[in-house]
Amino acid sequence: MINKKSKIFVAGHNGLVGSAIVRKLLDKGYKNIITIEKNNLDLTDQSKVFNFLKKKKPKFIFIAAAKVGGIYSNNKFRAEFIHSNLSIQNNVIHGAYKCNIKNLIFLGSSCVYPKLCKQPIKEEYLLNGILENTNEPYAIAKIAGIKMCESYNYQYQTNYKCLMPTNTFGPNDNYDSLNSHFFPSLIKKIHTIKKNKKDTLTLWGNGSPKRELIFVDDLAEACVFFMNKKIKETFINIGTGKDLTIKEYANMLLKIIYPGKKVKIKFDKSKPNGTPRKVLNINLAKKYGWVAKTDIKKAIEITYRDFIDKIS
Repeated sequence: MINKKSKIFVAGHNGLVGSAIVRKLLDKGYKNIITIEKNNLDLTDQSKVFNFLKKKKPKFIFIAAAKVGGIYSNNKFRAEFIHSNLSIQNNVIHGAYKCNIKNLIFLGSSCVYPKLCKQPIKEEYLLNGILENTNEPYAIAKIAGIKMCESYNYQYQTNYKCLMPTNTFGPNDNYDSLNSHFFPSLIKKIHTIKKNKKDTLTLWGNGSPKRELIFVDDLAEACVFFMNKKIKETFINIGTGKDLTIKEYANMLLKIIYPGKKVKIKFDKSKPNGTPRKVLNINLAKKYGWVAKTDIKKAIEITYRDFIDKIS
């Protein structure tokens, strides 16, 4: 259990998930939170990470730091995605072990599962098939992180847990045109149409792939919940268990961002669809008493307000 005075290190505190974990910890009365800016600590530098952990001696670590992106950047910068992610997680996980830090949460991704996975996806389907090619280097790195935590738990009796979230969105997301995930990219596209008073939205692929979404505050809640929970398994799926098509999400966003306007959706079928369907089986998380609570429409409104604040 995290004591209210325990030292807690959140790696990647400026990102979408890391910033939400910090907010959640503060909301729950945890005051002793350690964060450090990227230019003051390069998490890909092993000796610097070890020295930092040795000096700060946190009792709990959340690894929310990662190199992330959408289909375009995952596919184009394959070398950087595998190298950076392996380096960050290796250094923090091994550094935690070297400094006798027993409690850690490593954040993975639902893309660790095979492309043509049986749906909804159970934890046991890991390594049961071929990965989606466009994000294979990232997925391989995250799978290595799961196996690293599993191995350290087995050999060194550590308490390293891995959470596999579905597509995450919320305040502090990345809206870069080439580097963002599908949902923030949709928000930005629809806002641009509204701003320019246009009536056509062009989407990659054919709009049929199904995706599950989780609001980042719900994921942060899961991180704190499972850090405080005794569990048998090394990794657990974190999601809502509900999915919609890309086209359905686009229509939902149009109603919230650009209400009352009739917008035609066009599909650029020369662009990739990605994985056909991805929805997680969340029975294990439910068994331990955790479920996502935020209504998706409310979550979108909060996210869109944050987007507006950012660009203004």
